[in-house]
Amino acid sequence: MPVDDQRIQRLRRIQQEADTLRRELEISPPNAVVFMATAKANADELLVVEADGFGGATTSVVEGNFPLDYFTKVERAFASESEAVTAAEQIVTGRALAADVLTPRD
Repeated sequence: MPVDDQRIQRLRRIQQEADTLRRELEISPPNAVVFMATAKANADELLVVEADGFGGATTSVVEGNFPLDYFTKVERAFASESEAVTAAEQIVTGRALAADVLTPRD
């Protein structure tokens, strides 16, 4: 399939606009890891916070060789990156259990 140069250029402009908006809004791009630390309760577990690109983020407890070969034990999406990082920090420091912090709220 031939490359459509005009559409590629348009895509670049749109991406640059999105990048500029994210900087202005102080949010991370999609899939950016904004926090990662070893869990205090279990050294085999990592707490990882990944941005969704729209201001929210997901906090996950993973085991294995992140980001290549790992298993997600539990995760929860948060409305803001700061909420997701706060949840991860509570688990890492032992102030809260992952099951309590990452259980979705109704």
